[in-house]
Parts: sequence; C-alpha cells; structure tokens
Amino acid sequence: MAMEAMMSGLNSGVVLSLIAVLWTVVWQNLQHLQLQQFFARQLSRRARRLAAMVDPYLSVTIAEYEGGRMKRSDAYEEVKAYLSDASAHGVRHLRAESAKDADKLVLSMSDGEEVEDDFEGARVWWWAYSKQPPRSDGAAAWWSGGGAAAQEERHFYRLFFLEHQRSLVLDTYLPRVRQLGRAVMVKNRQRKLFTNISTHQWSDGGFMRSAWTHVVFEHPKTFATLAMDPAEKKRVMDDLDMFKGGRDYYARVGKAWKRGYLLYGPPGTGKSAMIAAMANYLDYDIYDIELTSVHSNTDLRKLFIETTSKSIIVIEDIDCSLDLTGAREKKKAAEEDGDKDKKDGGGPSKPGEKKDTSSKVTLSGLLNFIDGLWSACGGERIIVFTTNHVKKLDPALIRRGRMDKHIEMSYCGFEAFKFLAKTYLDVDSHPLFDAVGELLREVDMTPADVAENLTPKSLDDGPDSCLADLVKALEEAKKASGAGEDEEDQQYEP
Repeated sequence: MAMEAMMSGLNSGVVLSLIAVLWTVVWQNLQHLQLQQFFARQLSRRARRLAAMVDPYLSVTIAEYEGGRMKRSDAYEEVKAYLSDASAHGVRHLRAESAKDADKLVLSMSDGEEVEDDFEGARVWWWAYSKQPPRSDGAAAWWSGGGAAAQEERHFYRLFFLEHQRSLVLDTYLPRVRQLGRAVMVKNRQRKLFTNISTHQWSDGGFMRSAWTHVVFEHPKTFATLAMDPAEKKRVMDDLDMFKGGRDYYARVGKAWKRGYLLYGPPGTGKSAMIAAMANYLDYDIYDIELTSVHSNTDLRKLFIETTSKSIIVIEDIDCSLDLTGAREKKKAAEEDGDKDKKDGGGPSKPGEKKDTSSKVTLSGLLNFIDGLWSACGGERIIVFTTNHVKKLDPALIRRGRMDKHIEMSYCGFEAFKFLAKTYLDVDSHPLFDAVGELLREVDMTPADVAENLTPKSLDDGPDSCLADLVKALEEAKKASGAGEDEEDQQYEP
C-alpha cells in the first residue's frame, strides 16, 4: 500500500508539472496573440459606437504649425483669413491686427471663441483654442537653437460637423474655405520687411518661437526714382519680369524657381535702394538676414524654410558678415594650428565659462542655402547678396547658377546725374551741366553724394545754387584726389 501511495503521488506530481508546462506554453501563445490588445480594441470600438449615439459630431483640427514645426501651416492661415469676416459678426472677443487700409482692422477669434457657418444646408462650427507645449518635447530637438526663451503656445482651429455631412464637409466645404481664405489674404496683404532673431533666443525644445520678426515695408524707392543708367535699369526690370512669370519655364528645365543677384560696388552707390526698388516692382516681401546672428548651418536652413514665396532674401555686406573669402586654405591651416595648441595645453573649457555664441555658419552651409536641396522648398524667391569688395568673395559663392546676375553699382555717371537733376531739381538742362559732366569723368562721386548736393537746404535754394554746390564739391574732390596722387609719387621717388 505504501508503494502504491508513493507511485500515486509521483503520478500526480508529473501531471501537475505537465499542466504547468502546458499552461506556460499556452499563456505565452496567448500573449503572442495579444489578446489583451484585442479585447481593448473591441471594448474601445463599442465605446466609440456608444459615444456616436450620444454625440453625433465629428471634428477636424487644423494646427498652426505642421511637419514638426518646420513650416507654418498654410491651411491654418487660410482658415484664419476665411473666418475673419465671420468673426466680426458672431464672436464676442476678438483679436485685431492692422490692415492694408490704414483706417481698418483685420479681426480674428480669440482663444475659446466659437463661430457658426452654413454651407449648402450643412451647419458647422469653428472653435479657436491654444495650449502650452510640453516641457520636454523632442519634436523640435532637431532645431536645438540653444537658448532659454519662452516657448510659444500652440494655436489651433477645430471644426465640428455632423457625421452624415462628412463627405460634404471634407470634399467640398474645406477646399472652398481654403480657396476663399487665400483670396482674403491677397486682399488684406501688407508687404513686410523681416529680420531674423538671434538663434540663441530660440527655445531648446518643444515648439520654438518664430525665427523672424517684421515691420510693414513702406520704402518709397522705385525704379522710377532710382539713379542708374537707363539702359542697365531696363535690363534689370526685364530680367525681373522674366523671373516673375517663369513658373512654367523653371518647371520645364528642372530648376528651383529662384534667382540670385549680386550687387557690388562702393558704399553709397545705391545697392540697398536697388533692393527696395526690386521689392516694390515685384510686390514682394523682404527677408533681411543678419548672418552673424545665425549660430549654425542648421539654423540658417530653418530661416530659409520659414520664408514665404514672393520674397527677396537679402544678405547685405556679405564680405563683412562671415569669413567667406577665397582664403579657405589659410583658414584651414589656422584651425589646424589652433587644434594643435589645444592639444598642447589648451584643455577643455572650465565649468561656468560662457557658451560660445559666435556664428558657425560655413561656406558649405551657405552654398547649400543658395542652391542645395533645401533651396527648392517653396518657390518664387530671389536671393540678393551685396558687397563693397567683390574680389574678396570666394568664387564658389558667386558663380553663375548661384548668383545668376551680377550688377555693378558704380560711381555716378553723366546719365545718372541728369536723372538726379530731373528728380531733385526738375530741370532737364542747365548751363552748369557741361561742367558737371566734365568733372564726373575725372572724379569718382557716388550717386548718394551727388543727390545730397542737389538737395535744397533752404527755401532760397534752387537749381542754380544746388548745381553750383555740386560743381564746387566735385572740384574739391578733384583737388583732393590730385593731392593724394602727388603724395604717393613723392613716397616712391628714389
């Protein structure tokens, strides 16, 4: 009996062991089948159906930024413009912005407000709201600007509509909203002059502040008042006309719809005035980039992405902004010497030392900005570089294909002088014209200096006195130039 009891106990142990093994295998398979997730999905599906019976409304959310905030959402701006008229009548709390007409305002909904809209028998509701970004959001880590600036709120519009109106709203109503919104934006558009914020003021993470700030662009300079040789001026205007209407041409030849202009010449020859005239002629915005405020090539790329079409991107005095001259080999050798010094005893930076905030934009980064892959983001952009010393620039930066058209802004010639005399004094001819023409062939004087001498300084000034002042200034410049040459000759005499 004892033996039988022992065998029975062993058999029970074996059975229990087998059951445990089988249960482990079965449980692993159940986990592999993800039954927990299956039951959760079924429960969620039932819950959604129950919620639909209680709340039959669907919603579409349109965020202010898309693509990890690499680009401002066109759809958001179009919805905002579309709702501006409706907001004026059906909303209690509004935001107001200056309009193209100085006496009017462009209105939009404040956060938490709702406006109703009707379309082909369907009634929909738009709700505006915003929320703070999370403290640690990796979506924007790619742009690590390196600052401690406050993060901006995320702004949204949410559209509510009945479920049986899904096709009408999604396929017809929303495209119509975007189309009408674009029309409102064109009607209310004010041209703007942008400048970049130092990249160290951008937020480290989450949704960063915009890289640009702006004022309304109201520069009066036009080609009609630009002191320049008439033939050269016409060539520039014709080139701009070809670019503005060249969408199909650029698509056909497989090039990004952009064009580069290099304006070079001494200070005071009208390079900045040329840019303003170009913007007024094309009806474009201007983005003025201060390169020394851009920390890295990545930040420069972000700046470019946030520019809009129909714009002129300007980098003035590029020879002074960064080390972009042709002496790259010297720079490389100096950097190698610096690295060697660090190894010999420089060591790592001490704790508490200020972070290096100098610009690390390189020539390679700037070249990619002009005609790399990212330069094709968007279209209808003109890139303008200005310089006082064109020979100092690296040839790779200004070759054709990057800076397509080179325009020399030279000293004032006789044709430009006659234009200035007509503009400032309203005279087409004068006995002193011959003297001025003769002196301008001998003396270099910028259009800015000529214009200053032609500007009346009192109510008693007129063409005679202003032209006499110009002749006097030219004669003094000629005398000073001659004295300088004599001193140089004396220095080189044996």
